[in-house]
Amino acid sequence: MSRLQSSHIKLISVGLAKKISIIVWAIFVFDTLLFPSPMLAKYSVYNVNVTTKNNTNQNFLPDNKDREYSVKYTKYTTITAYNSLVGQTDNTPCITANGFDVCEHGIEDTIAANFLRFGTKVKIPDLFGDRIFIVRDRMNSRYTNRVDVWLLERSDAITLGKRLAKIEVLE
Repeated sequence: MSRLQSSHIKLISVGLAKKISIIVWAIFVFDTLLFPSPMLAKYSVYNVNVTTKNNTNQNFLPDNKDREYSVKYTKYTTITAYNSLVGQTDNTPCITANGFDVCEHGIEDTIAANFLRFGTKVKIPDLFGDRIFIVRDRMNSRYTNRVDVWLLERSDAITLGKRLAKIEVLE
């Protein structure tokens, strides 16, 4: 073997290579368990049309005041806000990822989160007190640990900005 070839054969030892592979594997497992891909989330649609007595279609929505919820777990995450503007969403700004029309509903109880299933109820007590939000939308896939709150007014979203806060995922 030439001198050049022999100098490149053992850049790292076998023991170091094993340690590096174990560390990389552990990081992969840790990342997968704590930050699952949004593609693994189960998609369910809350948007069901119900015909009332006067033959008008209305979206059936569960009432947040129907029962008391217990906290399943808490987590600190980045909180941001968005509005139904084409520049902040796709070409259908009022329709969420699960088909819900936030403009028609007009109540600020919708959030977007990639790490929670549609229909999950969440509280953000540090910023919104006892108000209960429902996951109805998704964000860009690069945001794996962020909650985006839908607000009516752009000025409210700007005032909220980007904050770190505790969320309570409810059962």
